[in-house]
Amino acid sequence: MYSIAIFGRRVVPKFSSFYDISRSLCSRTSNGDGIDDGFRSVEESLNETWKSSDIDSILLEKSHSNEFVGCSGGESSFGSHSQGNFSVKRSYFENVRIDAERVLDILQQDGPGFDVKVALQDSQIRVSSLLVRKVLIGILKTINYANKNRCAKLGYKFFVWSGQQEDYRHTANTYHLIMKIFADSEEFKAMWRLVDEMIEKGFPTTARTFNILICTCGEAGLARKVVERFIKSKTFNYRPFKHSYNAILHSLLSVNQYRLIEWVYQQMVIEGYSPDIFTYNILMCTKYRLGKLDQFHRLLDEMGRNGFSPDFHTFNILLHVLGKGDKPLAALNLLNHMREIGIDPSVLHFTTLIDGLSRAGNLDACKYFFDEMIKNGCMPDVVCYTVMITGYIVAGEIEKAQELFSEMVIKGQMPNVFTYNSMIRGLCMARKFEEACLMLTEMESRGCNPNFLVYSTLVSNLRNAGKLSEAHEVIRHMVEKGQYIHLLSKFKRYRRC
Repeated sequence: MYSIAIFGRRVVPKFSSFYDISRSLCSRTSNGDGIDDGFRSVEESLNETWKSSDIDSILLEKSHSNEFVGCSGGESSFGSHSQGNFSVKRSYFENVRIDAERVLDILQQDGPGFDVKVALQDSQIRVSSLLVRKVLIGILKTINYANKNRCAKLGYKFFVWSGQQEDYRHTANTYHLIMKIFADSEEFKAMWRLVDEMIEKGFPTTARTFNILICTCGEAGLARKVVERFIKSKTFNYRPFKHSYNAILHSLLSVNQYRLIEWVYQQMVIEGYSPDIFTYNILMCTKYRLGKLDQFHRLLDEMGRNGFSPDFHTFNILLHVLGKGDKPLAALNLLNHMREIGIDPSVLHFTTLIDGLSRAGNLDACKYFFDEMIKNGCMPDVVCYTVMITGYIVAGEIEKAQELFSEMVIKGQMPNVFTYNSMIRGLCMARKFEEACLMLTEMESRGCNPNFLVYSTLVSNLRNAGKLSEAHEVIRHMVEKGQYIHLLSKFKRYRRC
């Protein structure tokens, strides 16, 4: 039985009913296709673990350190002149930033009668891994629907030119950046040619390579072929994962390829690879998403039989399930058990639980666990506050949302774009349109740039209330700032003057 296999006999009295509770709540709360937006935060916590150990980032930092050592007289000077070297290091990074801006300015001048490669050569800018990274990221950040073809062209011109310079050689990371530019610009054939070029030049394809490729396969229907290619590839370097299958499973989770995850796991078993706790967490996410609840619980049993105890992410998954099922008492028991076995519930665990309970409509339980986390010395962050605020707004309790919003600011938790969007939506629902418009101004004054969803929320609510001139003013403000102009067509009945 799950409670014995996973948690041990001494806690059976407390958890003897947990298995039955979780089974019944899952069957009641999942929708027809198993998809639940509230579960995305649980999956993202798995993604963050991978990002923090991304091998490309580690290698890139090493290459930057080596560049700096080379330009500052060697490592021996670091120990004896730490203060002076800090100043030199800061100067080096500042110079690279300035050079990257110069490169981007030159690239922007590309056109008839202007030779970018000649201009770059004449600039005498020193090419380094850090410079190339900054330039490519700068291009990547500017890509939108209107300029995507030009961004792909300029990115590749710089990529080719920089690769031809003396004392510089592209890394796997720079290949991944130009691949990402091609992917976001929908230049898929060019992206695949880069993969072949990487392999020809001796670079291993990594989990990052696979992730970039699989993210482009939704419309093209190539996902299965990409997976098969990587499973069979002898050049696939799958660090930091235990084996290639975990790397592939993780990437598929990030793009919602749940049914393909099941197929990959079958191949993994056929090849004789055993799942670890990371594998089990991904599989449980998958089964929950697909609504295969019996298989979800069988995985928990299997995990215990194979000697794996729940980890940080397993508990996060279970807390989501209990929250969505409106089972606060079972969730409290689980949190207590976590403490008993030496895992202190984090702000992520409490936020996941509160989010689930909020979606179940149990705001009293949300407030209880919000207060409980503070009592236990776990201070809520901006995400936790936003979840609570959103719950109150959905329930129509705008005054409580406003109180919590003021509290988070006083306690030094600056609202993010999602917090502001919830508040603007709530104020509009309460027909406090003037306050909603002031909220837009306030977020900008605090350096929080509105995204298109914020503008859309405000405009649609103003229009629905018959405040057409105010809605038009918001759109005009957005256009004047030069933001989301390519999405103007999304605002129906809007004409530019």
